[in-house]
Amino acid sequence: MKAFIEHTLQALVNHPEQVVVAEILGRQTIVLEVRCHPEDMGRIIGKNGKTISALRVLLTSLAAKQKRKAVLEVAE
Repeated sequence: MKAFIEHTLQALVNHPEQVVVAEILGRQTIVLEVRCHPEDMGRIIGKNGKTISALRVLLTSLAAKQKRKAVLEVAE
C-alpha cells in the first residue's frame, strides 16, 4: 500500500523526489503519512479535496482486502 500511494503521488507532483510516505502499522490499522514539497500540497489535496479523497477510497479498498483499516494523512 505504501508503494502504491508513493508511486501515485510522485506521478502527480512537480517535485517527486521530495514525496515521502511514512507507514505506521498497528494491529488492525495502517496509517500512511505523506510529506511533500510545500508547492505540491495543493496538487495532492486537489480541488475541494477530491484528489486526496479518491486516494483514500483506493487505500481503503486495498486495506479491506487485507481485513485492515487504513488512514491517509497529509502532513504540513
